[in-house]
Amino acid sequence: MDNYLKKLETELKLRGFSKRTLEIYTSNVRLFFENIKKDPNEITSDDLREYFGKLISDQKLKPRSISLKKSSLKFFFEEIVKKRITDIDLPKIPRSIPTVLTKEEVKRLFDSASTKKSLLIMKLIYSTGLRVSECANLRISDLELDNNQGWVRAGKGNKDRPIFLSNQLIEDLKRYILTLSENEIYLFPGKNGHITIRNIQYIVKTAAKKAKINKKISVHKLRHSFATHNLENGVDIRLIQELLGHSDLSTTQIYTKVSHEQLKKIKNVLDYIG
Repeated sequence: MDNYLKKLETELKLRGFSKRTLEIYTSNVRLFFENIKKDPNEITSDDLREYFGKLISDQKLKPRSISLKKSSLKFFFEEIVKKRITDIDLPKIPRSIPTVLTKEEVKRLFDSASTKKSLLIMKLIYSTGLRVSECANLRISDLELDNNQGWVRAGKGNKDRPIFLSNQLIEDLKRYILTLSENEIYLFPGKNGHITIRNIQYIVKTAAKKAKINKKISVHKLRHSFATHNLENGVDIRLIQELLGHSDLSTTQIYTKVSHEQLKKIKNVLDYIG
């Protein structure tokens, strides 16, 4: 089995999958075979059905977790073992409407930042729609401050994409960068290279608690808010798709369901009747 896992790891690297995806896929495949205890060539679709049935009924795993395990095993069997046995109907992932902050809540969040660096991190994420991992990995060389833009290098799907910086953020970034070591690589350095994702999450949650915002706040909610507020400001949804780095427009379209400001602009049908 170790030989198969090694092949899986190599293939994922060759395809340009992220380190995180590599860890998840190999872990999911390893767990599967620890449960099934068969040679990969002996596995049938019935084995997979039984396995997923146990995950759903016994472990009560959520559809999103089930879907990720299926993706891992699908890649393994189709690309490594060369068997097509993963065409199994499983519970669909519910498309829940994301929670977003109002513009007033975003302002309160910023006003509650504990340090200038914390404020800069939150403003950068909100104004560009960065994922938390993308913010943590941002390098000084990724920024083109004179052009009001920057780059996410090898983001989700191993793709580069541009980010566009607010005029009011440019001077703050320039002043902040001057405080860093001349040899510094990352915009937000940490003990092991760059700031940790957990640290950024702590910054946002601490500010939200201080601001007394009665919503479950996370870093990703700033990204949701970026998308929704841009939509409310009249930015075309396909441009928002590019800014977020979504490969599928349907992923971006969920924000059309949370734009309350857009809904308010719709004239009620009753008001058309004289």
